[in-house]
Amino acid sequence: MSLAQLPLTIIVAATAKNGIGKANGLPWPMLKKDMAYFARVTKRRIMRAGACQNVVIMGRKTWESIPPKFRPLKDRTNIVISSQGRSALQPLPDDVVVAADIVSGLQSLEQLVHEGKFLPVGRAYIIGGTSIYEAALKLPQLNRILLTRIDKEYDCDTFFPVQLDEEDQNVPGGWRRATHAELQRFVQEDVAEGPVADRAGDQDIAVDFQLYERA
Repeated sequence: MSLAQLPLTIIVAATAKNGIGKANGLPWPMLKKDMAYFARVTKRRIMRAGACQNVVIMGRKTWESIPPKFRPLKDRTNIVISSQGRSALQPLPDDVVVAADIVSGLQSLEQLVHEGKFLPVGRAYIIGGTSIYEAALKLPQLNRILLTRIDKEYDCDTFFPVQLDEEDQNVPGGWRRATHAELQRFVQEDVAEGPVADRAGDQDIAVDFQLYERA
């Protein structure tokens, strides 16, 4: 299978009103459990025998919002989507792929894997921001959304483009909320069911780990 047809999964944390960002950063203090979950899930190698590495795909602003000491995201192949090209992101490590869109990024990576410059690909995760989520949602190979629902509202200026209503199994836009067992099977780990307390600075914030699949 060509990487251009590789199944894609969005992973996102959002408030009930779909807020995901503020001033090119997160609007809430670091959520320890959610950040650890994000790292584990996006790093975990599944579905391929032998050495492989998952891919994280992000826009330029998301890349720039990551503290320099943490980028590229470790133990994952990083693809940055930018219409301005590689020169706009300098300095940039050689092991980061830059492309104009998601599909061309995966096609470029496929060639680099063929040349032996990158490990074969396991899973591919779309990690933001809004315009990249919007582009991914239009692709037929986007078939899952891993959502961390944050049970507190924050002042946000960017929003996730699909309203996933956790009250209903079938939601607008052709998405079905998966069962908890299906979530655990996909991420390959035990996940606390229902809202759980996460630590954000000096506050306890309830978060709910959810999975949506194409209906």
